[in-house]
Amino acid sequence: MTLYLGCPAWSLKTWVGNFFPSGTKQRDYLAQYSRRLSTVEGNTTFYALPDAATVDRWRDETPDGFKFCLKVPQTISHHKRLRDCEAETAQFIDRLQRLRDRCGPAFLQLPPTFTGRNLAGLAAFLAVWPCHLALAVEPRHSDFFGGPAEADFESLLSQHSAARCIFDTTALFSVPKTYNAMVLDAQSRKPRFPKRSTRTASFAFVRYVSHPDVPANQPWLQPWAKQVADWLSTGSDVYFFGHHPDDTHAPTVVRLLHTYVQAHTPILPLPTPDLKDHEAGQQQALF
Repeated sequence: MTLYLGCPAWSLKTWVGNFFPSGTKQRDYLAQYSRRLSTVEGNTTFYALPDAATVDRWRDETPDGFKFCLKVPQTISHHKRLRDCEAETAQFIDRLQRLRDRCGPAFLQLPPTFTGRNLAGLAAFLAVWPCHLALAVEPRHSDFFGGPAEADFESLLSQHSAARCIFDTTALFSVPKTYNAMVLDAQSRKPRFPKRSTRTASFAFVRYVSHPDVPANQPWLQPWAKQVADWLSTGSDVYFFGHHPDDTHAPTVVRLLHTYVQAHTPILPLPTPDLKDHEAGQQQALF
C-alpha cells in the first residue's frame, strides 16, 4: 500500500520561491517537483503526445518510486470517442511503456457528451487495453452520477480492473461565484457532480479541486483523509491529486491532506527540502 500525492502539473512558474527554490530554472522543474511529491498528472498528453526522447528524459530525471499518470490524448477520447483509434492508442501505450517503473495509472477522461448509451464503446476499448497498464476512467455525464448507467459503468470498470477516476469539485463549488475572478473561471471550466468514493480496481484515483483558501479545505479533506486511510488499510495504493483554482497552492493542498492522513495511519513523511538547496548546490559546485 502506497499513498501517491501529486498535482496537475510540474511546471508552474508561480511555484518558484515557495514550492521550488528561488532561482530554479524551468529545465529543473521536473527534478525539483519529483523530489517533493511522488506522482503527477500528465495533462499535457491530452493535447499532444510527446516524442519518445522526451518521455525517456522524464523517466531519467525522476527518482525511484515516482509515478507519472498520463492523460489519454483527446484524439482518442474526444475526437474519435474510443472508436477506430488503434494507431493513436498504440502510440500512447508506447509512451507509457517507455516510462517503465515510473509509469503510474493512465487516466481516460470521457467527453461530457459520453452517456450511458456509449458504454459499448468503452467496453470495446477496455477489452483491448493492455492488462499490465493500470487505467482510471473519469465520467463527466449525469448518467454516471445517480443516473441509470452508473451501476453498469462501475461494473464494467470492475470487470476490467479499471479504476473509477473520482473528480471531486464539491469544495470549489461551495465558494460563491462572486469570490473572485479566479474562482469564477475555475467553476466555469469544471463539472459539478455529487462526490463519489467508489473503488472499482485494486487502486484508488482521486482528483480533488480545492477551496481557494487552503485552510478552509478541512471539512472536505478530513473525510478524504479517513477514506484514504481506509483504502490503505486494505492494501490498496491511492493516487490523490490536489488542484487549486489556479494551482499555485496545489502543493499545499496535498501536503495538508498528508497531515490529515497521518492522524489515521502511519505513512511515509513527505520530503521537505530547504528552499535554498538550489543555490547551495550552485555554491558547492564552485568549489
